[in-house]
Amino acid sequence: MFGCLVAGRLVQTDAVQVASDKFVFNLPDYENVNHVVVFMLGTVPFPAGMGGAVYFSFPDPASGGSPVWQLLGFITNDKPSAIFKISGLKAGEGGAHPFGMMASSSSSPSVAQVGVSVEALDQLAQQIPVSSAAVSTVDSFLQFTQKMLDSLYNFASSFAVSQAQMTPNPSETFIPSSCVLKWYENFQRRLSQNPNFWKN
Repeated sequence: MFGCLVAGRLVQTDAVQVASDKFVFNLPDYENVNHVVVFMLGTVPFPAGMGGAVYFSFPDPASGGSPVWQLLGFITNDKPSAIFKISGLKAGEGGAHPFGMMASSSSSPSVAQVGVSVEALDQLAQQIPVSSAAVSTVDSFLQFTQKMLDSLYNFASSFAVSQAQMTPNPSETFIPSSCVLKWYENFQRRLSQNPNFWKN
């Protein structure tokens, strides 16, 4: 019913059913994994009114190496796949619910587990995933470009002087700040219309 994918690895469809409504994937060498995708295979839908809470567990030194489960998010028939960031999860957060020790099949400190717990949609709506597992919806390149534009404009503006304050300097070229502002606004406008315009 479920699959699990880590970039650069084969797709895992070998979930172990540890209870009638709970499934677990082993994730070896999890320290080198940034993101994990959990998805439905499309062969069996969730029963009406049900969905899957996706959890992540790794050996937690704060709890003596026992697994602690952290809620990453959800998959449903309407949203059959989701990507989660696991590299930012912190030890000491989370709890034993819903898998506890029953899913632990390896004592290796480098094996984590991804669990899917089939639960009612109204229960899923009341649960709050760990915030660090959410994958940013804003493209990182777009964020970088916006910060770069702001930085350039702020830096250039910090040197602004009025015409009365200018001292003659034959080796210096002056650019009107309105010119920099116009470039800044044009670049922002074009970026919002097409984030890849600069490739042309």
